[in-house]
Amino acid sequence: MTNEAGMSSEAQAYPRITRRTLHEEVLERLRDMIIEGRLAPGQRINEGAVGAQLGVSRTPLREAIKTLASEGLVEIQPAKGAIVRKFSAHDLLQILEVLKTLEQLGGRIACAQASEESIAAIKALHDQMMALYETRDRLDYFKLNQAIHSAIVAASGNAVLVEMHGTLQARIKRLRFIGNEGPEKWAGAVAEHEEMMDALLKRDGEALAAAIGRHMDSTLVRVRDVL
Repeated sequence: MTNEAGMSSEAQAYPRITRRTLHEEVLERLRDMIIEGRLAPGQRINEGAVGAQLGVSRTPLREAIKTLASEGLVEIQPAKGAIVRKFSAHDLLQILEVLKTLEQLGGRIACAQASEESIAAIKALHDQMMALYETRDRLDYFKLNQAIHSAIVAASGNAVLVEMHGTLQARIKRLRFIGNEGPEKWAGAVAEHEEMMDALLKRDGEALAAAIGRHMDSTLVRVRDVL
């Protein structure tokens, strides 16, 4: 079966290949440097040194810094420039409390309303994440981990919820990344994600909300230990 453009329905099912812009590349590299701690909390971002390291001029670097400032990962301070934001334990507590509530709401709605395709896509992300856990690819594991949290909220179909969640999640990526340092903490987080996925596949909204709650509470303990 073909459409007016002569494309088969099977061909339409595949996503288009997209090319990433320089801004997207620089933004991801700079964000990764913050998440992994190569740019430490409270450290000034030396545009010359970082630009040379990434092989880019100051213009795309400054655009990436502006985006990270809007996400809350970087602060622009007068006379100092861009500083990697430093969070206190109190900051973390407040953000995780709100994130937990948002994700629990998103999970309940997703279980009730999400399409089978959305659920299957989240399961595929989970399977990819587990494969990365087996190889101990920590950074890529973490990115998929965060993508799963976002996908569950996105499956609710509530655009306001998605926007609020994305803003807060971006601010504490570094803290959540270091929360999985050490095999025991990482294994605990993985087990919690297994519980979340099991509840999502069963479309048990209350079980998913409870699993998310336990996961976020444990995240607070794991991260607070290393602050």
